Amino acid sequence: MANILRVEKLHKNFGGLVAVNDVSFEVSEGEIFGIIGPNGAGKTTMFNLITGTIPSTSGAVYFKEHLITGLPVYKIATLGISRTFQTIKLLSGQTLLDNVLLGQHTKIHANFVMSILRTKKEQAEEQRATEFCMEILKKVGLADRWNQTAGSLSYGNQRLLEIARALATEPKLIFLDEPAAGMNSFESSRLMEIICDLRDSGITPIVIEHDMKVIMGICDDIIVLDHGMLICHGNESVVRNDSAVIEAYLGKEVVFDA
Repeated sequence: MANILRVEKLHKNFGGLVAVNDVSFEVSEGEIFGIIGPNGAGKTTMFNLITGTIPSTSGAVYFKEHLITGLPVYKIATLGISRTFQTIKLLSGQTLLDNVLLGQHTKIHANFVMSILRTKKEQAEEQRATEFCMEILKKVGLADRWNQTAGSLSYGNQRLLEIARALATEPKLIFLDEPAAGMNSFESSRLMEIICDLRDSGITPIVIEHDMKVIMGICDDIIVLDHGMLICHGNESVVRNDSAVIEAYLGKEVVFDA
């Protein structure tokens, strides 16, 4: 498979703190890629560097062989990269549909005058976007609640709504930052199905997660970070049996449940 993402010696200093230390890896198109590590390992910082939320100190990131290092967030999103956040960022007083429609902003081309005059083109774009976003809500199991406010959802369903909004940008690569956080076992199982469905639909998911059942259950390839350094890269069997990984998590031998 062709690489959809290539990270080369990515490095980030915050003053005297090295948060990401010359990390390199590649992600193949059509796989589910996992990033794990103890708290403070540099996982979310890695997401922020790749998606342009913060600038890197050095190194390079390529999306489909195009250099994206240094590009602003909106340009990276327009290229086909989307993400969710570790801390939920929803408009709690707006409906589920309105929240998802925000993700379509780069796909709607009607200008201010067309919106004021309600031209046929503007109405057609609005209809297409609404239908598209309703289909996304259906995929994550929230279509029947489209007119409820985001703040009325359980924490787990708010996570799913964030994924829906990220999907509304029509990405080819999606970064999911701890999507199972706050979910019960049923919700996390449903999440695993959704992520696999994304992969099957042509979207490449990259997942940060502390829930080892999720990571070991769906990821084709996994990297492990510790103190900003990449200490292991391989499939779930390689990762679960790596002594450096075991030591990084608990400092002693442990078996990761699948």
